[in-house]
Amino acid sequence: MSSNTAVIRAAQMFTKNGNSKNVNLVAEIAIGSGLGLAAGLVWKTYHWNEKRKIDEYYHTLAKIQAAPKEEDS
Repeated sequence: MSSNTAVIRAAQMFTKNGNSKNVNLVAEIAIGSGLGLAAGLVWKTYHWNEKRKIDEYYHTLAKIQAAPKEEDS
């Protein structure tokens, strides 16, 4: 019986008849978009830095291989 009352209470929270708080849809969309953009920027920046490190590694490797080798006599 208590599970039925919990469902009714949950339904009342999201209907006009219940004691619901005002939800600002525009603010929710703005906050969600802002958080999504921030997370995307962090993700993208991380991958840009990883790509830069890999490019530097291969650039240094190519420079070392292109340098004339000194032979010991």
